[in-house]
Amino acid sequence: MSGEKLVGIVLVSHSAEVAASVAELARGLSGTGTSVPVAPAGGTEGGGLGTSSELIAAAAASVDRGAGVAMLTDLGSSVLTVKALLAEGDELPAGTRLVDAPFVEGAVAAVVTASTGADLDAVEAAATEAYSYRKV
Repeated sequence: MSGEKLVGIVLVSHSAEVAASVAELARGLSGTGTSVPVAPAGGTEGGGLGTSSELIAAAAASVDRGAGVAMLTDLGSSVLTVKALLAEGDELPAGTRLVDAPFVEGAVAAVVTASTGADLDAVEAAATEAYSYRKV
């Protein structure tokens, strides 16, 4: 399926370990379908807790396959950092979108949906829908 346009997913967390673990979980639960480009962007360049616009921009560039990039974030400053990058307009690939979704459940829904070849609107809808997933 090389050359196929796929939605890329970036998982922005304050922790490199959290971002990488959620990416691994989402990939693992997406089954054996199309391999979705997923990149974690967690922590700072020095390995500490926080967010890094440079790591986020690099992750977005690494997953861009021409169908847009869905960015899911964990907490406060990760959201603000992605919003600032989007406002700048030239740091992220065209079609990059901040998705308002729960971090873990939304990431799984986004990756599973993207693995079907769905477009960015469908990936965003699936991730956002994860807010309504009830556990009890």
